[in-house]
Amino acid sequence: MAVRRFAVIDVGSYESEMKIFEVSSKELIEVDHIRHILELGKDTYRTGSVSFDNIEELCKVLYRFGMIMKEYRVEDYRAKATSAIREAKNSHMVLDRIRVKTGLDVKVLSNSEQRFLCLKALAYKADEFNKMIQKPTAIVDVTSGSVQISLYDKDVLVTTQNIRLGSLRLREMLDQKELDWQHMGSIMEELINNDFETFQKMFLKEKEIKNIIAVGDYIAYFTRFAQKEESAFLNREEFMEFYRKLEGLSAVQVAGKLNIPVEHASLLIPSLLIYKKALDYTQTEVLWAPGVRLCDGIAASYAQKHCNVNFSHDFVKDILNTSYNLAKRYKGNIGHTELLEIGSTAIYDAMKKYHGLGKRERLLLQIATILHDCGKYISITQPGECSYNIIMATEIIGLSHNEREIVANVVRYNTREFDYKSGTDKTMSNTMYLTVAKLTAILRIANAMDRSHRQKLKKMKIFLKQEELVIQVETLEDISLELALFSQKADFFEEVYGVRPVLKRIFR
Repeated sequence: MAVRRFAVIDVGSYESEMKIFEVSSKELIEVDHIRHILELGKDTYRTGSVSFDNIEELCKVLYRFGMIMKEYRVEDYRAKATSAIREAKNSHMVLDRIRVKTGLDVKVLSNSEQRFLCLKALAYKADEFNKMIQKPTAIVDVTSGSVQISLYDKDVLVTTQNIRLGSLRLREMLDQKELDWQHMGSIMEELINNDFETFQKMFLKEKEIKNIIAVGDYIAYFTRFAQKEESAFLNREEFMEFYRKLEGLSAVQVAGKLNIPVEHASLLIPSLLIYKKALDYTQTEVLWAPGVRLCDGIAASYAQKHCNVNFSHDFVKDILNTSYNLAKRYKGNIGHTELLEIGSTAIYDAMKKYHGLGKRERLLLQIATILHDCGKYISITQPGECSYNIIMATEIIGLSHNEREIVANVVRYNTREFDYKSGTDKTMSNTMYLTVAKLTAILRIANAMDRSHRQKLKKMKIFLKQEELVIQVETLEDISLELALFSQKADFFEEVYGVRPVLKRIFR
């Protein structure tokens, strides 16, 4: 059994940390964990940029991390940054300074990528996670920058929403060193009630949440105070009992009671208030603090890709299910969408040697077909533009910003003339541009096959024959509309692939 030494670096908003793992197909073992407090988020959330002094200190910290990796003879690493750098106006300069001074390549995670990795860390604890999400469960992930609430039910992700009220951001908004629980609680209610109430109305409705999974950097201090293990289950009464013991104390007093740094206590206070608010809004009876961090998710994802570690949970199903729920929210025609998904993926598979794309792009095509007409909810005359704006404004868990942009552009150009100039646009790389063109060509053909939205062409067979893509359909219905529009969409497909799609009707 091959064992690989692997390091993960998380450049966070409050601290930078590194975990070193031994990874194999059998297990993921944490070897070391190094943390350094550096409040990058204080700069970003207050001024919009990371200060020169903090950039210099960060480079020193990461250089030391690099030396430790050499001492451990680390074979591979991943270095990721989150909201403090993601939201900073000078993020590109920060990353370049790190690369030049330390030799480390730090990549910025989008919020949806970051939260998806945390879900993978949870899924690595397969028994507890899979058991809990059979019932309505809310995952409340509190980071320094924001709160992510993800709802699971019957083993699939229903929705996930981000609220920009993280522990460090809240502390900086209130701008107090000595945080008083009662004062903090009343201010926080004003800050978060509207967002939580909106979430409840839109996504909870009559759903009775049975469990809460509390994810975050500081919940472990609370479980330790409650004399629990790092991965701990608490019922509502236990949580409230220990919460009341800290209620009314300042950050200094909390630090003394828990024997933790004052700075950590000042972030624990808003974190616990958010978890309490989640308990209040859901009336759940069980809270699980699994003790996972972003580093654990990055390591689990690496093990899955490089060491053939398999998760029992199906994350692709999560992504597609949340996409369908988004389509339903905007009154999409689900029957039409399901047929479109079948047709577009069949064309994609038949054209494999021509498009040269992989499984990931196939997933992006599926998402584009599911969301292709969500913009009609806003405007029937400009569905492409409206769909683009909806998709770009909506987090799709597990997709990077670039992947979401690909999906949004495919949907936009489904009904709009393709912009040949965008291939040279600095906002879209050449690879992205070609991917958008290839997927758009497929979506247009699939959409033309059900232009009436009556699902006339359910029986189809798609195959390549010489320089033609033959779409053979069996139906007794009148398909004059589909035949007329199909020929219009075939020109662009042929231009992209050099293959002419042909719609042929057969009778049996």
